[in-house]
Amino acid sequence: MAVQDERFPTDGLKRRIDQALGRTRADLVVKNTRFLNVATGELADGDVAVCGDRIVGTYESYDGVEEIDGRGLTVVPGFIDTHVHCESTCVTPFEFDRCVLPRGTTTAICDPHEICNVLGERGLRYFLDSAEGTALDLRVQLSSCVPATDLETSGATLTAADLVRHRDHPKVLGLAEFMNFPGIFTKTDAVLEKLAAFEGRHIDGHAPLVSGRELNAYCACGIRNCHESTTAHEALEKIRKGMQVLIRDGSVSKDVAALAPVIGPMTSPFVALCTDDRNPLDIAEEGHMDHLIRAAIRAGAPMESVYRAATWSAARAFGLFDRGLVAPGQRADLVLLDDLETCAVNRVIQGGRVVTPERFAHRATVSPVGLNSVRLTPVAVEDFAIPANGGGERSVIGVQPGKIITDHLRLDVPTRNGQAVGDPQRDILKICVFARHGINRSVGRGFVRGFGLTGGAIASSVGHDSHNICVVGSDDAAMAIAVNRLIELQGGFVAVAGDQVVAELALPLAGLMSLEPFETVERHLRTLRATVREMGCPLEEPFLQLAFLPLPVIPHLKITDRGLVDVDRFCLIPS
Repeated sequence: MAVQDERFPTDGLKRRIDQALGRTRADLVVKNTRFLNVATGELADGDVAVCGDRIVGTYESYDGVEEIDGRGLTVVPGFIDTHVHCESTCVTPFEFDRCVLPRGTTTAICDPHEICNVLGERGLRYFLDSAEGTALDLRVQLSSCVPATDLETSGATLTAADLVRHRDHPKVLGLAEFMNFPGIFTKTDAVLEKLAAFEGRHIDGHAPLVSGRELNAYCACGIRNCHESTTAHEALEKIRKGMQVLIRDGSVSKDVAALAPVIGPMTSPFVALCTDDRNPLDIAEEGHMDHLIRAAIRAGAPMESVYRAATWSAARAFGLFDRGLVAPGQRADLVLLDDLETCAVNRVIQGGRVVTPERFAHRATVSPVGLNSVRLTPVAVEDFAIPANGGGERSVIGVQPGKIITDHLRLDVPTRNGQAVGDPQRDILKICVFARHGINRSVGRGFVRGFGLTGGAIASSVGHDSHNICVVGSDDAAMAIAVNRLIELQGGFVAVAGDQVVAELALPLAGLMSLEPFETVERHLRTLRATVREMGCPLEEPFLQLAFLPLPVIPHLKITDRGLVDVDRFCLIPS
C-alpha cells in the first residue's frame, strides 16, 4: 500500500468528496432553497451543501450536520467591495469588519493609502496585520501614491523599493490605485519605477476624465481598472479599452445612478462595484454593498447582471478565482436574501460559518498606531490672512454636491483693510489647509463656494490624501478655534458656531480613525451632520466633501498646504 506523502495532505479533499457524493453528511446545508446562478442568470431550486469553507453541492438534495431552512430565501454569492479605504469609514479595520460583514460584504479590497500618507510603512504594516485578523476576507493593495503628488506635504514617502518588500504578503493582491496619472504622461522616474516593479501583477487605476490617447497610454502601463468614472460615456470608453469599471457609491461620490446603464449581460464581466469612502452613518441609513446592488437595480440595470458584477466579475478581475459563484469548489461565502430585487439580507455565511455577533468576539485585534500624529502647533487668527493684492476676481473652488470633481470659478472676492475676505451672503467662504505632520508649517489659503455656512467654521484632519488639516469658515476667529480643537483631539471633525465648539468627533488613530465602536461613530456623525445643517450648510456630507478638496489629482481646482492647485495644468496658482 502506498504511503501518503505528508507534504501533500489529502484529508480535506477526501471529506469534500464524501460529502459531495452524499456518502457522509455535509458540515452545513441550506435546505429547500433557491439560489442565483450568476454564470447563467437562472434561479435554481435545490440545497447548497458546504464542507469546511467550501461549497461541495448544488442542484441536489443533501443532509447536513447543521441545517438552515432556506424556504422563502434566495442564496447569492458573498459581495465583494473592490475598492475601499477602511480609514474613510472613520473606524478601525476591525470595526469596519463588524459593520459590513453582517450586510453581506464577505470580501473587501482595501487601499490603506490614507494611513500610509500619515505613517508610511508603519501604517501599511498595521493594515497587513489587521487583515490577518478580520472575520471578512480583507485584502490589501500596496499604496502607490505616498505622497500622491509633489504639490502637497505628506507625512511619509513610499518608494518602489519600500512597496516591493511587501509584494508577496499573503494578503496583498497588487499595487493600489495609481493616482498620479500626470506623472505617467511626463514619464517621471519615481512614478514609472512603481509600475515597473509590479508589471505583470494587478495594478489598480484612478483616471478621472482621462480619455483618448492619454487613456491609451495609461492602460498601456498595465493598469487594469478605474473607479473614477462619473458618466456612462466615460465608463464605456474605459470598458472599450479593456479596463474594469468599478462603479462607486460612497458618502460623497455617488455614481451608481449615472453608470447603471453601463451594466448589462455583455458588459457585466467588465464591471464591478465599490464604496471607496462610505461612513458608518451612511451604512446604517442606506447599507454597504447591499445598497449599491439595490440602487443599480432600482436604476434599471438587469438584476442578474448587477449580482454578477458584485460577485463573480469582481472576483475574477482581482484574480480571486475561488469565489463569486454558488458552485462546488467555491468558497462558501453566501448571502441569504429575503428578497432578491431589494437585496434584503437575512443572514450571511462567510467561509462556511454563519455570521453571528460571537464571530467577532474572538478575533486577534491589533493595537492602534499613530496616536500622536497631529504635530501642528496652535494657530492664531492672523495665520488665516490673505493679502488683497489689488482685489478683483480670484480663483474660487466650486463644490459640486455629491461629487469630488470641483469647478474652477472666477469670482469677485471682497477686500477689507488690505485683506481678501469671504462673503457668506454670496456663499464665498475662506478655506485653509495647514500642514500637520511636523515637517513644515506651510499653509494654503483660498476661497470656496458651496458650503453655505452663514457663520462659524468646520474643520477636519481627514484631507485626502496627505491628510493635513482642512478648515472652511465665515470668519478667521472661528476657523482658529476649530483648528486648535483638532490639535487637542489629535484629529477628527469639529464644528464651531460663534466662539464655541458645538459638535465634534475625535479620530486619534493617525488623525483618521476613531477608537470607538462604529455605533458610537455613527451617533457622532449624525450630530455633526445636523449641527452643520443648522449652520446653513446644504451638503449631505459636509466633512467628507471638505476632505476631498485637498486632493490635487481630481479636476479642476483644489487646495493643499502649498496653495491652490489647477489640476488641469497640474500646477500651483495664486490664491
